[in-house]
Amino acid sequence: MSRALDDREITLQKQSRVFFQISGAGHEALLLGLARSLRPSYDWFFPYYRDRALLLALGASPRDILLQAVGSGDDPASGGRQMPCHWGSSALNVVTQSSPTGSQCLPAVGCAEAARYISRRPGLAGCSAQGDEVTYVSLGEGATSEGEFWEALNTACTLHLPVLFVVADNGYAISVPVEEQAPAPVFELVRGFRGLAVHHFDGRDYFAARRRGAAAIARVRAGEGPGLIHATVTRPYSHSSADTQSKYRDARELAEEAEHDPILLLAQTLVSAGVLTDEEVEKLRAETKGIVAQASREALAASRPDPASVTDHVRVLPNARTLGETSSASEVPPPPSEVAAALTVAMGEAIRLALHEQMAVDQRVRVFGQDVADARTAVLNQVEGKGGVFGTTRGLQRAYGVARCYNTPLAEANIVGRAVGQAIRGLRPCPEIQFFDYIWPAMDQIRSEAATIRWRSNGAFSCPMVLRVAIGGYVAGGALWHSQCGESIFAHVPGLLIIFPSRARDAVGLLRTALRCEGPVLFLEHKHLLRQAYTKDPYPPAGEEIPLGRGALVAGGDHLTLVTYGATVELSRRAAAALAAEGLSVEVIDLRSLIPWDQEMVAESVRRTGRLLVVHEDTLTCGFGAEVAAWVGEECFPDLDAPVRRVGATDTPVAYEPGLERAILPQVEGIMVAARDLARY
Repeated sequence: MSRALDDREITLQKQSRVFFQISGAGHEALLLGLARSLRPSYDWFFPYYRDRALLLALGASPRDILLQAVGSGDDPASGGRQMPCHWGSSALNVVTQSSPTGSQCLPAVGCAEAARYISRRPGLAGCSAQGDEVTYVSLGEGATSEGEFWEALNTACTLHLPVLFVVADNGYAISVPVEEQAPAPVFELVRGFRGLAVHHFDGRDYFAARRRGAAAIARVRAGEGPGLIHATVTRPYSHSSADTQSKYRDARELAEEAEHDPILLLAQTLVSAGVLTDEEVEKLRAETKGIVAQASREALAASRPDPASVTDHVRVLPNARTLGETSSASEVPPPPSEVAAALTVAMGEAIRLALHEQMAVDQRVRVFGQDVADARTAVLNQVEGKGGVFGTTRGLQRAYGVARCYNTPLAEANIVGRAVGQAIRGLRPCPEIQFFDYIWPAMDQIRSEAATIRWRSNGAFSCPMVLRVAIGGYVAGGALWHSQCGESIFAHVPGLLIIFPSRARDAVGLLRTALRCEGPVLFLEHKHLLRQAYTKDPYPPAGEEIPLGRGALVAGGDHLTLVTYGATVELSRRAAAALAAEGLSVEVIDLRSLIPWDQEMVAESVRRTGRLLVVHEDTLTCGFGAEVAAWVGEECFPDLDAPVRRVGATDTPVAYEPGLERAILPQVEGIMVAARDLARY
């Protein structure tokens, strides 16, 4: 069936009725052998694009697969949004697949972590897990060159997780032969991972795959630790419809490989054993082609996606309770005594207390990252505890245990990828990246995985996570890699929400809201603001939330509008106060969240003042202020009495020496100069 679907798709692609094709040919025996010991809708699956035979064995129909190939709106995996062979089925526990090779490994590990956590807490809201489920994750041998594969192995072995890694080795990563990728086969390279059971066998032999796979899966299911299968398979067809393998594989090699085609070998074995005759084999082939032909006709007749639906599931915002609008006591459990006793706190302590509060009322919330825990359990009662480099997670491990607040390896992709897997299972992970400057190794997990899951699965899967990140300069001595901003880069990522508070009450209300979002939230915590007295507020009552996309009025004014966020809010407030003494009335708006941002509030102010100044700490070129300026230019042009003006950092990294840092980052004086110039225009 799998091969017949490949062949049908290839024909349809040549007719321009399928727009891309990538086959699972040569992998069928391995996948069908493994499927005999795996349980659909019980185990969890993170497959890759050649796992067509596995999907069929788990219960996907030929029609389901062809609906995706033709891009139908009825495609159960994505509604026509994903390329063919990007599997997904919430009913079968097949997690929506992405294209970046190897990126599925870390979410798979997070999924297994979540299963262990959930199974030990029966009745956890919106979550379920089996006590002996297996998390299956597969990839080609080419993807084992990706660092995220090794990070996933590291964590799976360290935590003794029930993950089965399946490496299907067909000898090529598109055109790159395996001997040019690594010094040895992966099953030899992984021997140093303690607790990892390694299995190497001929994946072209169905019976070997079934027998050896059953043993490997049974070990993982019994809780004896992760396993890795390395299986030799073939690739009789080109990498994809965009490839022609005869350009780099000679006829002799292809002919020799054809002799080991798994379908041919299985048919020969069954005929030799007297199970089937040659005629019966041919009859089965003909019947299979007939089933595929009928499925093809149905898929081609199915509906196309509605173009108006393209923005569905990009992001879904919760209905947050607004300031002063608290929920009833029955909806919000009482906060921990430490939180209840809080009076007026600065932003850093407010964030710590908010995490404390949210962990107390929702067991799905888990906090993890580098240095976020207090200490090793063995010495926890003998030391003060670290709780993050800025103290924002201090005491959480002590209060809620190492299962809910824990350290991770120094590997940002690992932190975020595992959070993705946990979120898919219904938890509310709250991972931390220690410094924004080090977020870049996690970029693929943020952009390709977390931000796209809801959209690419057409709403079938969600990724509710809050990624907390310390950001920004004005800290004297931070230099290039402890002082940078760059939030505008993430504002380009569809599906990602961005919060950037400037004071304690906002941080608490926005964090509460963020943890109720059904998609990923980037929660930016400015380092300079964490302990500043001017960020202090009374700790807000339980249940008080701030909607995303709702700005705050910092200072009223009539002559010009100043839009800002983060650390430059206080600088802008000071500038406005000084300018008021000169007779210039400046209205200061703190956006508080960037995606979404409060367009209505900004537009109302600009239409009244006729002038706009945007101030941010990030570099001027392509900073978020450029988006605000462009939008106002489009929507409020008739109301503008002057060109929009921006103030931002110079287009350089942040320097170490304090004088250089001051020259690079926006200062009160520079904001005042820009405001005066704008007012005089």
